[in-house]
Amino acid sequence: MLDSNCLYVTDENGNEQKMTILFTFDSQDLGTQYVVFQREGAVDGEVFASRYDEEGNLMPIESDEEWEMVEEVINTFAEDEENAG
Repeated sequence: MLDSNCLYVTDENGNEQKMTILFTFDSQDLGTQYVVFQREGAVDGEVFASRYDEEGNLMPIESDEEWEMVEEVINTFAEDEENAG
């Protein structure tokens, strides 16, 4: 599922949404893999993040510590994209 540049998530209404993978990264400290993605064709800049396992199953990010680390990585990615453009 995470080998391509898209994935599908089911929203709160049971609808499957196609998402574009922006990037994946590993946290050496937490021993966890993460994927950062957004709705396909999104123009609002909203991004989502989730943990994933070896089979590509998505799992929620649960702790504040994880969210802070993930937000820091996303912000760095956004800054790099702005500087490259």
